[in-house]
Amino acid sequence: MPEKKLRKKEKYDKRNALNDLSGREWLLLTKSIWISEKNGDDKFAFQHPAPFLINDIRKLIRFFTKENMVVLDPFCGSGTTLVASARENRKGIGIDLNKKYCQMSRKRLQDLKLKKNQQVIYGDSLKKTSEIKGKIDYCVTSPPYHNILRHNGGGLRDAKNKNVRNGSRLGVEYYSNDKRDLGNQAQYKDFLRLLKEVMVEVYKKLREKKYCSIIISDFTVNKKETNASGDVIRLMQDIGFVFEGAVVLVQDNKPLYPFGYPYAYKMNHHHQYILNFKKA
Repeated sequence: MPEKKLRKKEKYDKRNALNDLSGREWLLLTKSIWISEKNGDDKFAFQHPAPFLINDIRKLIRFFTKENMVVLDPFCGSGTTLVASARENRKGIGIDLNKKYCQMSRKRLQDLKLKKNQQVIYGDSLKKTSEIKGKIDYCVTSPPYHNILRHNGGGLRDAKNKNVRNGSRLGVEYYSNDKRDLGNQAQYKDFLRLLKEVMVEVYKKLREKKYCSIIISDFTVNKKETNASGDVIRLMQDIGFVFEGAVVLVQDNKPLYPFGYPYAYKMNHHHQYILNFKKA
């Protein structure tokens, strides 16, 4: 039975100012573990070195907004957040420092006939976020992960490889060569500083009592495993956000690599954290 018909039969509480979900739909999305869900329209996104999947973002948008609300992604990459916003009848704003990825997002929206109410902005999110007219109702993003793509085997996926849909890589492709890019920071502390500066602008634009979700994985810095998710939580709290908890997003279909074999334990990261924050 179609989803819309099911929703009509489920009870909706008129006091619900957060979203358009019934009690049952609300409850299902409060699990602390999600299994990442593929979509046929995800393939285009793998032209970007660090994509995320449409259905995962649709669930977040469905939970944290109502129809026609404004969703911002200050690091929009291949435009997945905008596709998800369009599918959920929300107004999307995506900003990216890389002109190529802005063009990619526009083409993706055009090919899917989802351009209506979706805005792609080329430029530095630190500046462009402050220039957005009016307030936003929700922010969801996955920032560049420091400089982890700047090593052999990172970045570009082999389009002819059957494992492309699962994240296999060939060669190197950086986010950009721009010194303002979070993915180009040689020092981890500079990555955190620039991310914080952008999120300060997001905080200013976000309506009171609305939410922001950051999707991030822990990663290695100078060959040492780093608790990046914990550092992001702290910097968001310093800004004024209230941490509302983390969802573990399981990506069980990703390929395995023998990073430390046969000398030492080295983790394959098959999950990300969806860090949820509220503007109090």
